[in-house]
Amino acid sequence: MTAPRTAVRRTSRSPAATRAIGARLGAAARPGDVIALGGPLGAGKTELARGIARGLGVTEPVASPTFILVAEHAGRVPLFHVDCYRLTGARDALAAGILDERAADGVTVIEWAERLGAALPAGRLDVAIDGAGDEPRGLVLRATDPRHAILLGALA
Repeated sequence: MTAPRTAVRRTSRSPAATRAIGARLGAAARPGDVIALGGPLGAGKTELARGIARGLGVTEPVASPTFILVAEHAGRVPLFHVDCYRLTGARDALAAGILDERAADGVTVIEWAERLGAALPAGRLDVAIDGAGDEPRGLVLRATDPRHAILLGALA
């Protein structure tokens, strides 16, 4: 038996392709999974989150929760969509209560996850998106533990 992959690289040439990658992740996601998204403004973090939502069976529109910090969406399991863009660091996140015990019951997708620093859960799938504008996007997906490595199998 081979060990699960811990990293995968993908290229997306359109927002629809980014959403399709997300949909495959969402279809494989389980309660308690954390997907941490990073990349520059306009890289496609929200498009990936929309795809994850679709894979989870979310039917309502998904927008970046920049001003409310956390949006909860109903799907086969709840989606907790977090946006840390307006936060200055982990202290702000903890004070705002954006990471709490509800996360165990759903899938948490965190945009601008790097702003959480050490407050990020140790077990997660990190997704670094490179690119902006009309250029193709490079996505590097890296699992920090075996549980999240299972998600990478959805992209095989």
